[in-house]
Amino acid sequence: MLIGDVARRSGVSARMLRHYDSLGLVSPTGRTDAGYREYSGEDIRRIFHIESLRSLGLSLRDVRRALEEPGFTPSELVGDLIRQTRERIAGETELLTRLRRIGAAEPAGWEDVLQTVALLQALGSKSAGRRQRAAMASVDEVPVPVEALVEAVLSETDPNVAGALRWALAQSGDAGPALLAEGLGSPAAEVRKRAVRSIAEIPDGEATALLKDALGNPDLVVRRYAALALGARGVADAVPTLIDMVVEQTNDVDAADALSALASRPALAEEIADRLVDRLAHRTAVSSVRRRLTEALADIPGATASRALAELSDDEDRAVALTAAYVLGLRDGR
Repeated sequence: MLIGDVARRSGVSARMLRHYDSLGLVSPTGRTDAGYREYSGEDIRRIFHIESLRSLGLSLRDVRRALEEPGFTPSELVGDLIRQTRERIAGETELLTRLRRIGAAEPAGWEDVLQTVALLQALGSKSAGRRQRAAMASVDEVPVPVEALVEAVLSETDPNVAGALRWALAQSGDAGPALLAEGLGSPAAEVRKRAVRSIAEIPDGEATALLKDALGNPDLVVRRYAALALGARGVADAVPTLIDMVVEQTNDVDAADALSALASRPALAEEIADRLVDRLAHRTAVSSVRRRLTEALADIPGATASRALAELSDDEDRAVALTAAYVLGLRDGR
């Protein structure tokens, strides 16, 4: 079969067939009387073999090794191809993400495009100062897609930069909470913590709803951050977790302050006082826990708290009794 016929039937151009010949990959076994290349059936099978290997991403050098080296083992080469393909996909995915973010910023001209690219690059800089400046600039100078800010804040380890990113997200509009909610389900504990802290600084209804849901999160740290934020927002659902924090001495001062803020509503004040008194009555509560619960009662207004403090001032635990008497004296002096 002449080269033109082979090219038509195989889909391999005559130019490429000549290139294969020059490399010694596949050479026609015969020539016509006129000197034209003539391919045998075995030559054509080899051509299809070459094309099959190339379709896997092998270079012509690797194809030659596969065809001619007796000791050639394909497993290592296939492993390399898998790694290279993954790297190529990751690179293309990164490019696609960057393009989507630039498009989301709705640039009016190339100057806007360049500014957005520069800011996105700054958010990924190794310099904490540069990342922090980029976070601040994203609010007042060049708008950055919320998706990029969320990705940055969920991966940020520097506390100052993280604070700037949380502030920028709080100013960024409505899309932030939904994207951050995905972080609450991350398998990485640090990412979950960053997500709930970021949601806590977004002052809208959707963020509050997410924080209420987070009270049931399997991650104890997430539940505690959510409770503190909800307490500051006056959400009663946070009360049980806040009391647990007092008992466990985890941010117990902040938790007691949040309980005090919630207790500004009379009906809720009585509920909080009842819960604190109930925990005080647990026989398993150690002295230090009972003392912290007594201190928490100090800023809870109402008859229930006052009555409980009066009874605790005669408690058999001297530390609890002294604390209750001191707190009661302060309440009477107000």
